[in-house]
Amino acid sequence: MAKTRTRFVCQECGRTAVKALGRCPQCGAWNSMLEEVVESGLKTKASFPASASKPSRLLDVQGDKEERVVLPIDEFARVLGGGIVPGSLVLVGGEPGIGKSTLLLQLALEMGRRERILYVSGEESAQQLKARALRLQEGELPPELYILTETEVASIQRHVENIKPRLVIVDSIQTMQMDGINSSAGSITQVRDSASYFQVLAKRSGIAVFLVGHVTKSGAIAGPKVLEHIVDTVLYLEGDPYHAYRLLRSVKNRFGATSEIGVFEMGSKGLIEVANPSEAFLSERVVNEPGSAIAVTMEGTRPLLVEIQGLTSPTAFGNPRRTANGVDFNRLHLTLAVLTRRVGMRLGDQDVFVNVVGGLRVDEPAADLAVAASIASSRRDAPIPADLVLIGEVGLSGELRAVSQLEARLREAAKLGFKRAIVPQRVKQTKVSVDNLTIEAARTVRAAFARIWGD
Repeated sequence: MAKTRTRFVCQECGRTAVKALGRCPQCGAWNSMLEEVVESGLKTKASFPASASKPSRLLDVQGDKEERVVLPIDEFARVLGGGIVPGSLVLVGGEPGIGKSTLLLQLALEMGRRERILYVSGEESAQQLKARALRLQEGELPPELYILTETEVASIQRHVENIKPRLVIVDSIQTMQMDGINSSAGSITQVRDSASYFQVLAKRSGIAVFLVGHVTKSGAIAGPKVLEHIVDTVLYLEGDPYHAYRLLRSVKNRFGATSEIGVFEMGSKGLIEVANPSEAFLSERVVNEPGSAIAVTMEGTRPLLVEIQGLTSPTAFGNPRRTANGVDFNRLHLTLAVLTRRVGMRLGDQDVFVNVVGGLRVDEPAADLAVAASIASSRRDAPIPADLVLIGEVGLSGELRAVSQLEARLREAAKLGFKRAIVPQRVKQTKVSVDNLTIEAARTVRAAFARIWGD
């Protein structure tokens, strides 16, 4: 008879304990230790029958370059590096209601016209899936799209072997469970072993597998951190629920560039590709208004123009407020310190608010100059010229530092009709030139402001 014992497992980091704890001693999460019953006589690991594998010389391996499955959604293909690599395991995460299931069902509907696709749902019934598909799809449903409502991993494997699809979509990994593991679906053990099972399935069969993952309150994908190490690619679907735009961002990709993004707009027919995101983000911009600056950021290989708004207001309290929406809070404090000490701008009696329009988040330092200029514009009550873009990282001495891929940024700005660009001084020395765009160099933030307002 199998022996049983009880343990408590943290659902955030996987730490185990022999007794219940209110706070995990490893990651510090509160109320995350859940009870699990372990039976020593049962298997607790994902396992496949042993294969007759043998080592081979790299020169003898067939294939010079991975062949990708062409995707009908260009923005999705861009994030994956050009298409789906056969046998890859992709994890798609995002907040509830952001559109993960909608995007993957749209992908299945488009690919189901020419490839055999299996969509496995552990959260919806077949009738609910068809109703959602009819809302997203105009015309007849694709003939090669198969729907399976199942949560048991071994059963899914048997259906995959019978149908032999080109792509399997599992929605979601937190609902999957394996026989022999005496814990509920969504637990650390179930998520880890289910993902390992799908990894072996993908590598041995050559079938690409997409896993949908839920996220925690902190924004990380729920489950053990090893889940992100198991998969080949990790994608996050981001966006403000109160804005229409969604960003599909790659944070790990063994077959392509990381930090690549695809831009979509949520509509009544699902997620629609945004072919020119820079133009879309600037479409509602009010020109010649104080506090508005244009930054050019790089998201992977794509230059993106975004509007950064700054606002200063006399504070009514002893400690002025600092609010950052879409930019790093610590970099905002750094920028304010530089403006105060190096530029001589009085901000100690001002509340400062910074916002990136469109629900975007800009983390790269190349937007520092635009953030500083938007704050200075509001404080001076003087607008920044509407045809000017600002590029540069701000150092603690008030100097402007060079940024990467400057020429690509400037070409994108010129394509959208901007006539002037202020860049760091060292970049100007490299003789970068773009047609129809005047490039002005500045060594410091103070010098950049002099070029903007002529003082």
